[in-house]
Amino acid sequence: MREAQTPIVELKGVEKRYGDGPLVLDNISFSAERGDFVTLIGPSGCGKSTILRLISGLNPVSAGSIVVDGMEPSKAVERLAFVFQEPTLLPWLTVSQNVEVPMRLHGTQAATRTETARRSLELVRLADRMDYYPRQLSGGQKMRVSIARALSVSPRIMLLDEPFGALDEMTRDHLNEELLAIRQQLAWTAFFVTHSVAEAVFLSNRILVFSANPGRLHDEIRVDFPYPRTEETRESEPYQRLVAEVSKILRSVERLKA
Repeated sequence: MREAQTPIVELKGVEKRYGDGPLVLDNISFSAERGDFVTLIGPSGCGKSTILRLISGLNPVSAGSIVVDGMEPSKAVERLAFVFQEPTLLPWLTVSQNVEVPMRLHGTQAATRTETARRSLELVRLADRMDYYPRQLSGGQKMRVSIARALSVSPRIMLLDEPFGALDEMTRDHLNEELLAIRQQLAWTAFFVTHSVAEAVFLSNRILVFSANPGRLHDEIRVDFPYPRTEETRESEPYQRLVAEVSKILRSVERLKA
């Protein structure tokens, strides 16, 4: 009999409140296996981004527990990379130098930094822009640099907080495909926050739907479409049907909030 795999991330009875404020998250329990692509969706204010910050160790839980790759989040920071909603590039550094920032913080030698930055930029197809400055890039290119910077530390877990939310639909769709292609090569586990049901269905093998006030896990949807996923996936009837089903669940959750 095959032995059950230990989850790479596990939350048990997690609660979060800031100071004496209201409860933000209530009794959140779920786990993720290695290689999962887990997307979190739900109304604004349901605590999706807060969950990523708790997993990353940026904020502590108020109650309950989180285990990341066998340890508490604050001790697992080197296993993680975080891609925020904005690229947060330093305008006075080149693209390559921006990618090198986390490696500098880890004390990586210069030659290794340069080579790793080059490889990371090749993965996001921006090696020909490595000497550009952020002002010379489009919005989509800036987000690719942010992803390359995260990849430079060879994470086991990628936390992505609405990284494509500000982009037009065509650019977003293209970057979704590129993100999955990179994951296919590097095999990290992903936690992804979005407000787009179509994006969630395209990227994920699991979708967690949260309700708000306070944030609670409302439902989980398994997505069984095979990888790699392409434009043909989006055009298929099963994909469009699942987008409609998840949208219906999300609308019911939003009515609960109202």
